[in-house]
Amino acid sequence: MPDMLLERACPGPVCGVDEAGRGPWAGPVCAAAVILRPRRVPKGVDDSKKLSALKRATLEIEIKQSALAWGVGFASVEEIATLNILHATGLAMRRAIEAMATAPVFALVDGNYAFPLPCPVKTVVGGDGVSASIAAASILAKTARDRLMAELDGVYPGYGFAGHKGYGAPVHAEALSRLGPCAIHRMTWAPVKLAVIGRDPMGEGGAFADD
Repeated sequence: MPDMLLERACPGPVCGVDEAGRGPWAGPVCAAAVILRPRRVPKGVDDSKKLSALKRATLEIEIKQSALAWGVGFASVEEIATLNILHATGLAMRRAIEAMATAPVFALVDGNYAFPLPCPVKTVVGGDGVSASIAAASILAKTARDRLMAELDGVYPGYGFAGHKGYGAPVHAEALSRLGPCAIHRMTWAPVKLAVIGRDPMGEGGAFADD
């Protein structure tokens, strides 16, 4: 289970940072930043991918109530197209940190890329399974993005966004082929390009795992 050992070795306050939505065919990328209180880490905080939607929803509330500070940021489909997904992810992370009520002096970031953020950064590969702060951020990013995609399902009906959240599910591929892309599809993504020219979005390695 993730713990606070990395946090204790860093100058404080230290935040954990993680993202959700780098891989989908549609929708924004989301990031979250969390400064946990070492003695008030909610029980069960873990990599969001290991948790059920119900458990994530419960922990989201507990994290927001117990954390010293937290923030969530998005980068839009247009920003993904302009900046590329890597730099759009960094933009979302910067927005998440800037949204915090308390500014961190150090950030633990999931992955191996040191994004330019408002404070010094330490990258942690597999960080959401190691650092409780990064795990908490992964939960806030996932729940915020999933909630937004469910709302966008009502704006752009027929694609099933509330279910697959924009990822490369067969039902999404079928809807994309039948309806064509909508305003929140990532037009530079290979599966979307395939659908536009009448080919199977799943046919050439088009599906992405849920991150």
